[in-house]
Amino acid sequence: MKKSTTATLLKEIIIAFQAYYKAHKLITKNRMWKWIIIPGIIYAILFAAGIYFFWHSSAEVIDYFFSKTGLKTLMVKERDSWMKFLFIFGQLILQLVLMFIYFSWFKYLFLIIASPVFAYLSERTQALLEKKKYPFNFKQFIKDVFRGIRIAVRNTLWQTVYTISILFLSFIPLIGWATPVLALFVECYYFGFSMLDYNSERRNLSASQSIDFIGRHKGLAIGNGMVFYLMHGLPIIGWILAPSYAVIAATLSLHNNKDVFS
Repeated sequence: MKKSTTATLLKEIIIAFQAYYKAHKLITKNRMWKWIIIPGIIYAILFAAGIYFFWHSSAEVIDYFFSKTGLKTLMVKERDSWMKFLFIFGQLILQLVLMFIYFSWFKYLFLIIASPVFAYLSERTQALLEKKKYPFNFKQFIKDVFRGIRIAVRNTLWQTVYTISILFLSFIPLIGWATPVLALFVECYYFGFSMLDYNSERRNLSASQSIDFIGRHKGLAIGNGMVFYLMHGLPIIGWILAPSYAVIAATLSLHNNKDVFS
């Protein structure tokens, strides 16, 4: 059973990865660029400003904590180069974990602000895939937007709880070194969750049903979030494309693998 679960998880992650390539083809073929570029530029500007502020502010927070606890003085007096390395490396790990927390809040704030665009993109993608028009329903559109906002808020709270728990682990020598990776997986899952939920709403799944469904298909959520984060490794262009590609890829990952609904 465990092997089967692991195999399914890996299969779904691969499906989510492939969906981004298919998303690019769909966007190019149907000239959807205006829905990609405009919100993407806004996201990229906010992201660049946020990263600058988050990195410097987190360094100040850590320095303040080390000073107040006496760890900074101990590190300065410590003559053992190995112990100094552990202190410095631990400080870096702690700063990375704090960056994850900061980025989580920023990311979900953007998800809330851009919820109308993402709801439209998800519906537009579904219409193109099924080759039929969905008549615009303002009431349903507003419902989708508020659903996206509620899910984003819910995911923000839960992810913050898990990330703070991981933050405490980062203080443990050696074990703490793995916390950025653990925090990244949590980040990926909850971001992908938000992207997949736009599809759950169209399939008339309640919020609780969506939570249960995505929980049974964690690989799709993790894979979607992973590529979203990897795209940030490509400055400017990756930042602009990442958000809209993520929501379109999430729709494709479900449409092309309808057996997940069985």
